[in-house]
Amino acid sequence: MTETVGVVAEDWLLGAELAPAVDGDPLAPLYSGAADGLLVLPFCPACGLALELEQRVCDGCATTGADWRPVDPRGTVHSVTMVHRLERGLVRARAPYPVADVEMAGGHRLVLTSLEPLPHPPAIGDAVSIGFRRLGDVAVPAFTARTTPHGEREDP
Repeated sequence: MTETVGVVAEDWLLGAELAPAVDGDPLAPLYSGAADGLLVLPFCPACGLALELEQRVCDGCATTGADWRPVDPRGTVHSVTMVHRLERGLVRARAPYPVADVEMAGGHRLVLTSLEPLPHPPAIGDAVSIGFRRLGDVAVPAFTARTTPHGEREDP
Protein backbone atom coordinates (compact mmCIF):
# COMPACT_ATOMS: atom_id res chain seq x y z
CA MET A 1 0.00 0.00 0.00
CA THR A 2 1.39 3.42 -0.90
CA GLU A 3 -0.08 6.76 -0.02
CA THR A 4 0.46 10.20 -1.45
CA VAL A 5 1.61 12.63 1.21
CA GLY A 6 1.73 16.41 0.91
CA VAL A 7 4.91 18.47 0.79
CA VAL A 8 5.38 21.23 3.38
CA ALA A 9 5.87 24.66 1.75
CA GLU A 10 9.17 25.70 3.36
CA ASP A 11 11.62 23.86 5.57
CA TRP A 12 11.63 24.78 9.25
CA LEU A 13 15.11 23.39 9.94
CA LEU A 14 17.56 24.25 7.15
CA GLY A 15 18.06 27.09 4.70
CA ALA A 16 17.39 26.59 0.98
CA GLU A 17 21.12 26.93 0.23
CA LEU A 18 21.64 23.51 1.85
CA ALA A 19 19.36 21.72 -0.62
CA PRO A 20 20.99 18.75 -2.34
CA ALA A 21 22.00 19.09 -5.99
CA VAL A 22 19.63 16.61 -7.63
CA ASP A 23 21.26 16.34 -11.09
CA GLY A 24 23.56 13.33 -11.04
CA ASP A 25 22.76 12.54 -7.40
CA PRO A 26 22.37 8.80 -6.72
CA LEU A 27 19.25 9.70 -4.68
CA ALA A 28 17.55 11.47 -7.61
CA PRO A 29 14.73 8.85 -7.72
CA LEU A 30 13.99 9.55 -4.03
CA TYR A 31 13.76 13.31 -4.69
CA SER A 32 11.68 12.82 -7.84
CA GLY A 33 9.15 10.67 -5.98
CA ALA A 34 9.12 13.09 -3.06
CA ALA A 35 8.24 15.95 -5.41
CA ASP A 36 5.08 13.96 -6.23
CA GLY A 37 4.39 13.18 -2.55
CA LEU A 38 5.52 9.55 -2.82
CA LEU A 39 8.15 7.75 -0.78
CA VAL A 40 10.27 5.96 -3.39
CA LEU A 41 13.01 3.60 -2.14
CA PRO A 42 15.49 1.13 -3.73
CA PHE A 43 15.08 -2.63 -4.04
CA CYS A 44 17.29 -5.29 -5.59
CA PRO A 45 16.16 -5.70 -9.22
CA ALA A 46 16.75 -9.48 -9.05
CA CYS A 47 15.52 -10.70 -5.65
CA GLY A 48 13.50 -7.69 -4.41
CA LEU A 49 15.42 -7.22 -1.15
CA ALA A 50 15.12 -3.71 0.36
CA LEU A 51 18.40 -1.83 -0.20
CA GLU A 52 20.00 1.03 1.72
CA LEU A 53 19.66 4.38 -0.05
CA GLU A 54 23.09 4.36 -1.70
CA GLN A 55 23.70 0.59 -1.71
CA ARG A 56 25.16 -0.63 -5.01
CA VAL A 57 25.29 -4.42 -4.48
CA CYS A 58 22.52 -6.59 -3.00
CA ASP A 59 23.45 -8.37 0.25
CA GLY A 60 21.14 -11.26 -0.66
CA CYS A 61 22.17 -12.15 -4.21
CA ALA A 62 25.09 -9.83 -5.15
CA THR A 63 23.16 -8.25 -8.04
CA THR A 64 24.18 -4.68 -8.84
CA GLY A 65 21.77 -1.82 -9.46
CA ALA A 66 18.52 -0.75 -7.88
CA ASP A 67 14.85 -0.74 -8.76
CA TRP A 68 13.30 2.38 -7.17
CA ARG A 69 9.60 2.07 -6.41
CA PRO A 70 6.92 3.66 -4.19
CA VAL A 71 6.55 2.13 -0.74
CA ASP A 72 4.16 2.32 2.19
CA PRO A 73 5.08 5.54 4.06
CA ARG A 74 4.33 4.01 7.49
CA GLY A 75 7.01 3.09 9.96
CA THR A 76 7.99 2.72 13.60
CA VAL A 77 10.58 4.72 15.53
CA HIS A 78 13.54 2.42 16.20
CA SER A 79 15.69 5.01 17.99
CA VAL A 80 15.62 8.76 18.47
CA THR A 81 17.85 11.56 19.72
CA MET A 82 17.45 15.27 20.29
CA VAL A 83 20.08 17.43 18.60
CA HIS A 84 21.07 20.31 20.86
CA ARG A 85 23.82 21.78 18.69
CA LEU A 86 22.39 24.68 16.71
CA GLU A 87 24.72 25.80 13.92
CA ARG A 88 24.26 29.52 13.21
CA GLY A 89 23.83 30.16 9.52
CA LEU A 90 23.02 26.50 8.83
CA VAL A 91 20.22 25.51 11.21
CA ARG A 92 17.09 27.68 11.48
CA ALA A 93 15.76 25.91 14.57
CA ARG A 94 16.02 27.84 17.84
CA ALA A 95 15.49 24.79 20.05
CA PRO A 96 16.71 21.18 20.09
CA TYR A 97 15.17 19.04 17.36
CA PRO A 98 14.61 15.28 16.91
CA VAL A 99 16.43 12.91 14.59
CA ALA A 100 14.90 9.43 14.40
CA ASP A 101 15.89 6.08 12.95
CA VAL A 102 12.61 4.85 11.46
CA GLU A 103 12.01 1.23 10.49
CA MET A 104 9.66 1.32 7.52
CA ALA A 105 6.85 -1.20 7.07
CA GLY A 106 8.57 -2.58 3.94
CA GLY A 107 11.96 -3.24 5.55
CA HIS A 108 13.92 -0.07 4.84
CA ARG A 109 15.48 2.06 7.60
CA LEU A 110 15.60 5.85 7.29
CA VAL A 111 17.32 8.38 9.54
CA LEU A 112 15.49 11.70 9.36
CA THR A 113 13.99 14.58 11.27
CA SER A 114 10.42 15.68 11.80
CA LEU A 115 8.11 17.30 9.27
CA GLU A 116 7.54 20.21 11.66
CA PRO A 117 9.22 21.36 14.89
CA LEU A 118 8.30 19.16 17.86
CA PRO A 119 8.35 20.13 21.54
CA HIS A 120 9.17 16.52 22.47
CA PRO A 121 10.74 13.67 20.49
CA PRO A 122 8.67 10.63 19.56
CA ALA A 123 9.18 7.57 21.74
CA ILE A 124 10.82 4.36 20.59
CA GLY A 125 8.01 2.22 19.16
CA ASP A 126 5.84 5.19 18.12
CA ALA A 127 4.00 4.85 14.81
CA VAL A 128 5.04 7.47 12.24
CA SER A 129 4.33 8.32 8.62
CA ILE A 130 6.69 9.89 6.14
CA GLY A 131 5.88 13.27 4.66
CA PHE A 132 8.17 15.73 2.90
CA ARG A 133 9.93 18.96 3.85
CA ARG A 134 10.74 21.42 1.08
CA LEU A 135 14.42 22.36 1.13
CA GLY A 136 14.86 24.94 -1.62
CA ASP A 137 13.47 23.28 -4.75
CA VAL A 138 13.92 19.75 -3.36
CA ALA A 139 11.45 17.71 -1.29
CA VAL A 140 13.12 15.53 1.34
CA PRO A 141 11.54 12.85 3.58
CA ALA A 142 10.60 13.62 7.20
CA PHE A 143 8.52 11.83 9.82
CA THR A 144 5.25 12.82 11.44
CA ALA A 145 3.21 11.06 14.15
CA ARG A 146 0.55 8.78 12.74
CA THR A 147 -2.93 9.55 14.02
CA THR A 148 -6.34 7.94 13.81
CA PRO A 149 -9.24 9.64 11.95
CA HIS A 150 -10.26 11.09 15.33
CA GLY A 151 -6.87 12.77 15.88
CA GLU A 152 -5.47 10.33 18.47
CA ARG A 153 -1.98 8.90 18.07
CA GLU A 154 -2.06 5.53 16.34
CA ASP A 155 -0.38 2.51 17.94
CA PRO A 156 2.27 0.77 15.78
